[in-house]
Amino acid sequence: MGAGSGKGKRAVAAQAAGRMTREAWVEAGVAALVEEGIANVKIQTIARRLAVSRSSFYWFFADLQDLQKELLAHWLCKNTSPILERALRPASTVTGAVCHIFECWVDPALFDPRLDAAVRSWGQVDAAIRQAVDQADDQRVEALTHMFSRYGYAAEEAFIRARVLYFTQIGHYTLGMRDDREMRLRLLRAYLLSFTGRQASDDEVEAFAALMRRVQPGD
Repeated sequence: MGAGSGKGKRAVAAQAAGRMTREAWVEAGVAALVEEGIANVKIQTIARRLAVSRSSFYWFFADLQDLQKELLAHWLCKNTSPILERALRPASTVTGAVCHIFECWVDPALFDPRLDAAVRSWGQVDAAIRQAVDQADDQRVEALTHMFSRYGYAAEEAFIRARVLYFTQIGHYTLGMRDDREMRLRLLRAYLLSFTGRQASDDEVEAFAALMRRVQPGD
């Protein structure tokens, strides 16, 4: 009976795993991280979210640390890659280039501020994660520095402007500031002037305003 029972459990786990995917576990892990913090990213907790057996987890991951690596990789891809890509996009003016970066701040499909905050909180209790966060910040600022350098700013000024641009927005997220869409549009030209020292054209402002109105707002 014991052997049969063991085979039955394995069969149930295999059936559950067949209905599940590695990506579904990662998505549920991300949701748990964002909503409840790293302390509640547990196999049993996520299994309940997915309505599957705990044992099915091991069809996709060696252990909880394996899943945590996937969560960190998801964050890097989700929140760093779009910034790097937009920092490389060609633009005829630096204000146009900064508008490319602004796309990340207004489109939750490009940058998830809640996920960013959750990973930063995770870094407060895990030195390895804190190191990864610091490296990501450095990588993002470096990309923005190169962006400013393309428009004739001296090396140190490009670096400072990149830091001001990036950490201003991260500070907004950290403080929970929620400017509505109309306020963002009203202040757009002033922000561009502050970040670049140059006036944006009417066409640039109008193009970004049109993009903002097409994007679904985040939570």
